[in-house]
Amino acid sequence: MLIRRKKGWEIPERDATPESIYKNRRQFLKGIAAGSIGATASSFPLGSALAQGSGSTADLYPVDRNPAYTVEREMTEKSKALTYNNFYEFGSHKSISQAAQAMRIRPWTVVIDGLVEKPIEIDFEELVRKMPLEERVYRFRCVEAWAMTVPWSGFPMKALVDFAKPLSGAKYVEMETASQKDTMPGLRQFWYPWPYIEGLTMAEATNELTMIATGIYGEELPKQNGAPLRLVTPWKYGFKNIKSIVRFTFTDTRPKSFWEDINADEYGFWANVNPEVPHPRWSQAYERLLNNGESVPTRIYNGYGDYVADIYKGMENERLFM
Repeated sequence: MLIRRKKGWEIPERDATPESIYKNRRQFLKGIAAGSIGATASSFPLGSALAQGSGSTADLYPVDRNPAYTVEREMTEKSKALTYNNFYEFGSHKSISQAAQAMRIRPWTVVIDGLVEKPIEIDFEELVRKMPLEERVYRFRCVEAWAMTVPWSGFPMKALVDFAKPLSGAKYVEMETASQKDTMPGLRQFWYPWPYIEGLTMAEATNELTMIATGIYGEELPKQNGAPLRLVTPWKYGFKNIKSIVRFTFTDTRPKSFWEDINADEYGFWANVNPEVPHPRWSQAYERLLNNGESVPTRIYNGYGDYVADIYKGMENERLFM
């Protein structure tokens, strides 16, 4: 007899949105994206209006939700998730959503190089149309102890790795954020080690949870959230989730990430969520939900330990959690 044990992040089937309602919603929104409803740019919802531009991929959204990836707590209000953002290229505060609109995201070229069969440069739109898009609902946990629940659209990073065809010697993927000195005032702060760099091991990059997000809340990803493509690793602290990626470099050398370069004692390469390992200046035992300010206990690996714990077996000498 097969006994299925329910995971902590699953919801009862009775609470899921009926398929017929969800599909009708998708058809309606696709009609808007195609221009079948006479709406001006100013009448679009916040995220959609901020994401529009020439070469848009708006026709791709919304995408089907993968029911294997959802959580038990309520979704964060869209208006909060789209206006409470870290993006140091536009400022060290959370109110950068308007400043980020200066960033140019069309055209957008993605470089894939390093230890690959053939280095390439590819337009973002061409790349994303080659990928298997889906929506996943994930918990998001910032190292600053605030948290939200977000419906990301995008594709598994493993699909990008397969597309890149890395050589057998590749052990890491280094990622780089765009540097637009004329649109990103934060780059004038010369004491920071620009450009923003992040990295994952190949095992982390190809883990089933790891996602390259291209959309959010059923629409294209807005600039302040990391358009046109960003990393999502829900078991890690948010600063690992690099935004507005322009380069993926496959390498045999562990990358030194932006925040690790600034202060390795506070922001390590791994940065996996653990309530028992405090930040040097504050506890990580609890997190504040962005929706209502409620304080709730933090979960090891942000609740995704069933998916990722095996990656780190035999690494007792590594500082995995901060």
